[in-house]
Amino acid sequence: MAVQVPPLVRPSRLRRRGGLLGECLAEGLGMFVLISFGCGVAAMAVAALPGSGRTEGPTTMFVAAGDWLMPVAGWGLAVTFGVYVAGGVSGAHLNPAVTLAFAVRRKFPWAKVVPYVVAQIVGAFAGAVLVYAVYHDAISSLDQALKGPKTNGHTLATFSIFGTFPAEYFHGGIWGPLVDQIVGTAFMLIFIMAVIDMRNPAVRIYLGPLVIGFAVAAIGLSYGANAGYAINPARDLGPRLFAWAAGWQELALPGTSPGSFHDYFWIPLVGPLIGGVIGVLIYDLVIGDALHIRAQTAKPPEVGCTRPVTSTKEE
Repeated sequence: MAVQVPPLVRPSRLRRRGGLLGECLAEGLGMFVLISFGCGVAAMAVAALPGSGRTEGPTTMFVAAGDWLMPVAGWGLAVTFGVYVAGGVSGAHLNPAVTLAFAVRRKFPWAKVVPYVVAQIVGAFAGAVLVYAVYHDAISSLDQALKGPKTNGHTLATFSIFGTFPAEYFHGGIWGPLVDQIVGTAFMLIFIMAVIDMRNPAVRIYLGPLVIGFAVAAIGLSYGANAGYAINPARDLGPRLFAWAAGWQELALPGTSPGSFHDYFWIPLVGPLIGGVIGVLIYDLVIGDALHIRAQTAKPPEVGCTRPVTSTKEE
């Protein structure tokens, strides 16, 4: 049941919140939720569960392929609830790649692109701060227990809670991880376009965030291991900036682990932006244009296709 809730801010100041300022605040809060739960599940899997005695040992993280389900499910739910939080005010882009794609093909105002992206990065940074504050002891314990190369006392394992890096089998190469980020983000934009396109079989509006969360989880299950499953420049850059400030230094920026990878930070920034534009163009070329011409000619869907549910009021 709808309830009238009085505003916390005086009406004279509240008007400014009805425009771009309110949208940016919503993007920031949505991104804060996304990172708090996304990086939170990473902290659980990497540091908290091993350190709590609930795994085989204090440094035991993933011992089987099925363990990957935990972070994938966590990130999917993180996206779902981030979209639920921000969707009513900003549209819940929560990703610079989505914002750019909407500006390119969905008439999102170009003047709002930079403010949205800044809000997303700030919200992601704040989420990383919260995760570190909650899991600081577990992170420190794991860093102390692990042997091998360390940067200012920190390890690559604990850095993985906040930022992404490429798999060892790329041997420091850039093209494999870059293509991975382009492909993963392109699929994400195709899925998002399909979900929000009201000309397509309609997803009930309250189920849209859940379906988008499923899409993110599906991408993680299929394309997550190559490059750490960023597919979102703000998701990677915000926590990466915090990790740099918190002591991970060159592991975070410029993203260098001697003998493994060098100057990696730009790949989860550039790859998703390219992939997002490619994804929305593919969707519009193959699906959107067909839906457009069908709408113009009033051609019904093919037999067997689902279609939006319509209701009629009985007289």
